Amino acid sequence: MKKYVAELPKEELELQLIALYERYPEVKKYYDFIFNPKEEALVQEAKAKISYEYFPTRRKRARARRSVAHKYIKSFRKLEMDPQWVAELMLYNLEIAQVFEEKKPLSDAFYKSMWKSYSEAIQFISYHHLKAEFEERIRKILNTVQEREWPYESEFIRVYELLEEDQQQH
Repeated sequence: MKKYVAELPKEELELQLIALYERYPEVKKYYDFIFNPKEEALVQEAKAKISYEYFPTRRKRARARRSVAHKYIKSFRKLEMDPQWVAELMLYNLEIAQVFEEKKPLSDAFYKSMWKSYSEAIQFISYHHLKAEFEERIRKILNTVQEREWPYESEFIRVYELLEEDQQQH
């Protein structure tokens, strides 16, 4: 591929790049982000979609699918968005889920997926050394888990303690 690109005349390379941009949504999304990131706007849009999962305005029943938030988080990580914005969205997903759960207890699968989301958020925040910026929110999520005695509570605590240990080592 490198050899092919190196031998291509500049005009042809430009035409191929434009064709890729126009033909493949992923390529378009990538270049749109590179040239005009608008990270805050993208995160706000994602938050609105995640919120709609739990508190719909056009239908009666909430879907509360973790996959919606996960799709945005995965996409933002792939675009190499600033880790602070990704962490913001990860924690927002947990916070909005806790607001939703306050109304009524949910299935075991819901709590397990929230534990997985919490674990992923903690790992991401730890890896990017963002604990100081998000510590209050991380702790508040954990406090809510403990107050409501969520299933997997001990796993939430264990993950939080790993963050504490990791921070003490650095």
